[in-house]
Amino acid sequence: MRDQEAVCKSRQARPARYGIFSRIKMMMQRQRLGELMVMNGHLTPGELRYALACQKSSPQNLGRILIEQKLVSQSALYSVLAQQFTLRLLAGVTTLVIAFGCMGIKPAKAGSIKDVPAQMSLVSAANSAFAPISAYPALFNADERRSGNLDPFTKWTGMFGRFERTMNQPAGKKVIEGWKQDLQAYKDLPLRQMAEKVNGLINQVEYIEDSHNYGQSDYWATPVEFFNRGGDCEDYAIAKYVSLRALGVPEERMRIAIVQDLQKDIPHAILIVYTDDGALVLDNQNKRTLSATSVNRYKPIFSINRHAWWLHTKPTSTVLASAQ
Repeated sequence: MRDQEAVCKSRQARPARYGIFSRIKMMMQRQRLGELMVMNGHLTPGELRYALACQKSSPQNLGRILIEQKLVSQSALYSVLAQQFTLRLLAGVTTLVIAFGCMGIKPAKAGSIKDVPAQMSLVSAANSAFAPISAYPALFNADERRSGNLDPFTKWTGMFGRFERTMNQPAGKKVIEGWKQDLQAYKDLPLRQMAEKVNGLINQVEYIEDSHNYGQSDYWATPVEFFNRGGDCEDYAIAKYVSLRALGVPEERMRIAIVQDLQKDIPHAILIVYTDDGALVLDNQNKRTLSATSVNRYKPIFSINRHAWWLHTKPTSTVLASAQ
């Protein structure tokens, strides 16, 4: 049991001061949750020492200990984790922007990521029902620049490798068989209806923060992990992407988009599906698929599929979608 007098004294202690560069550096680092809570004024140094002492004798992560000991609220914890994720994301995008300027746009690396979703395909991977897309709408009215260099996106590429390994394991095979049975009824539907059905199916899975599931602020789960454990926004988007790929939708018609949610002021992930009539938004925050032109709460940062990624910037023009 903690010493109440010591805790009271620690609460009276003045919070540590941090310069702007120190704050940014700490926000970018992993496994520094306690320091971030102190830096943001949610904990005193004494309370952090107490929580770290509790952690030594507990298998739980620090975030859960802070909440169970009523040292911080859930909202304060999630706010700090969201700040940390946003800074990492922006830093990564900044690095990629610099790479664009210094090295130019690299050509696509054909076959650099194996088409793992096609291994569970319910139809031909080259489904003739879908004509190639010759142009794309300006996603949320933003301009975009394409690159085929996926090397910086290790969470995305690593997810495919883990997914392929679990597909060949007994537990993974069982999950995939049940998943394929659910998808079977959608394989002959038009793309828009197919997307509606997949969105509804995947949105039934329980939403769980990565910090609770994996003890880290940002983890891109495989669909098998997602169906077994639940997941957060990017995990829903990945499961929808793979579901539609298994139904024969070409990857050029799909992108996972990382956006800034302007209403909640946090990063978010959605799936974009390009139909012959424009782009659809598949979102775990909405039961229905929506036309991208009707959605104004998101500012796109980047989007990605298995072949390339696109940097989204301030709009200067609008490109219409069409099919060859």
